Amino acid sequence: MLPAYTVEVGTEPLVRPARNSVGGWPFLDQAQDWPECFCGERMALFFQFDIPWDLEPFGGNHLLVFHCRAHNDASDPQLADGRLVPKYWDAPQPPYPAPFWRVLIQSRGALPAPEAEPSLCALPLALRPFVDTPVGAQTFKVGGTPSWAQDPEYYRCACGADLVYVCQVPEGMDFAVYPGQPEQPYSVRADTYWLFLGNEVYLLACPARCDPAAVWPVNQH
Repeated sequence: MLPAYTVEVGTEPLVRPARNSVGGWPFLDQAQDWPECFCGERMALFFQFDIPWDLEPFGGNHLLVFHCRAHNDASDPQLADGRLVPKYWDAPQPPYPAPFWRVLIQSRGALPAPEAEPSLCALPLALRPFVDTPVGAQTFKVGGTPSWAQDPEYYRCACGADLVYVCQVPEGMDFAVYPGQPEQPYSVRADTYWLFLGNEVYLLACPARCDPAAVWPVNQH
């Protein structure tokens, strides 16, 4: 069995930076700015956590998932010669001129931004080891085996490396927002946001680490 950890969302609001959180203060490398959507709006930090050390090849690194509040859609892989196109993390997502998300793998030394995410409620995350099933448990987890809702999907990075599975977010997972925030398009509730239309999300990353944003979010339902 491959090592795996469930990711559990706590209930006590965060009042200071925490490396494992929904919302909160994003921990970014010094050269990394807070991502912005092509629409000019700063993307919302949905969650972040330190990848456990025993989960190779990214153990010890810091994973962050950002998504535009105003653009709620599914990802669409753009391929060329059997690989994802160069700089696929910035490539057009028809009908949009660029992606509406950013997934980053930062160094262990990443530091918290001076400001907290203003839209999503800041809540702690706890990572707990568990024994995954051969077909993969359908839960919020890092490591283990992906529980594919449809056929498995495999992608090759533009650099030539085969992407590897890192994390799975279950279908229909709600992320609570602070009162008074704009309602997200196509969401089912005014007080929560979704990632990628609430699809099952599988994060596949480049093991060569050719870029901090070399992560592809597979969407299935």
